[in-house]
Amino acid sequence: MSVTLIVEAAAPIAPQPSLPELKTSLVGLDRVRLAEALTRIGVAPREAKMRVQQLWHWIYWRGARDFEEMTNVGKALRRALAEQFTLDRPEIVSEQVSVDGTRKWLLRMPRKGPHDRGAEIECVYIPESDRGTLCVSSQVGCTLTCAFCHTGTQKLVRNLEASEIVAQMMVARDRLGEWPGHSPPEGTIAPTDGGRLVSNIVLMGMGEPLYNFDNVKTAIDVISDGEGLALSRRRVTLSTAGVTPMIPRAGEEIGTMLAISLHAVRDELRNTLVPLNKKYPIKDLLDACRTYPGVSNARRITFEYVMLKGVNDSLAEAKDLVRLLKGIPAKINLIPFNPWPGTNYECSDWEQIERFSDIVFNAGYASPIRTPRGRDILAACGQLKSETEKLRARARLMLESGVGEAGMFAANVE
Repeated sequence: MSVTLIVEAAAPIAPQPSLPELKTSLVGLDRVRLAEALTRIGVAPREAKMRVQQLWHWIYWRGARDFEEMTNVGKALRRALAEQFTLDRPEIVSEQVSVDGTRKWLLRMPRKGPHDRGAEIECVYIPESDRGTLCVSSQVGCTLTCAFCHTGTQKLVRNLEASEIVAQMMVARDRLGEWPGHSPPEGTIAPTDGGRLVSNIVLMGMGEPLYNFDNVKTAIDVISDGEGLALSRRRVTLSTAGVTPMIPRAGEEIGTMLAISLHAVRDELRNTLVPLNKKYPIKDLLDACRTYPGVSNARRITFEYVMLKGVNDSLAEAKDLVRLLKGIPAKINLIPFNPWPGTNYECSDWEQIERFSDIVFNAGYASPIRTPRGRDILAACGQLKSETEKLRARARLMLESGVGEAGMFAANVE
């Protein structure tokens, strides 16, 4: 049987109208880049230092959304700023609120060019009676492919810029009404002790922070600046899967609290759970922790240990964990595994987690069992993955299963 292929000539492509030049948002920029922006619109270098201070106050202390709010900035300069720049935040594509008050935002970053659709990441706010913790992403996707982590199933797209990391905090404070003269939206669960709504930041969202070192460092500099967002570095925790060579530098140059995603006490198992371990094994990782700049009983390192049923939760492993961490000022966070679609792991039984915790606690280490938050909206630890990626994965699955376009459309509007 012969088969005839019919190839139609492609229609000529109509010329596309030129797109307007994209304006840069000043939100998230550090002082150096703000000064550069002012210089570009003709502000003299001697004057720029004073103007940077004004912009810094309005952007990071008062949360200004419009240049016209900047009443101590001259009208001509406000007009020039508005012509060339914006104060835009990332677009909130979706906001989900858990039954426990946890909020998850899918954020689309500003486009970098006419063909850029805007990278998407997830950011989570976790309110408690004495604090409000913001879980921030440092990359779009991740390279680490940790076996128990949903985020690791999303390929790395790119690093987030420093401004995009800072902007996640700006969005959270916008949505929570945490600027002078504003109040939280009705129904917001917030700290009851009068403290800040966003009182802590954990770099535990999408990505490996130490693979985006320079941008993370600059972002923390902006966030911790006492004349703006003013969040102490002691209230910022950087979590790493164990990029061992970068840990000393993180202590010296970033100076935040440190968390290590450990999850196993033997290299053979950790090679599976955290493949980065093949490059930086447990011994080297813990040696770097012992010499982490500033580590002390007042600045303990947190070791994160996800509890996987029948995998890493035996009482023998609890005892080995205590032996491994000997001499390191440490706290061990036991994390009940948070399931996600397609995973092969199960959460350890609660009684087993408590027995594991008792062994660690009796050895002299704090061993809190982290209460799962936001599971119902896939906002818990290890569950983050941008909605765009989830929809693409579902579409591929449906195509492989023979589901037609109508079914794919239905999946996208559920």
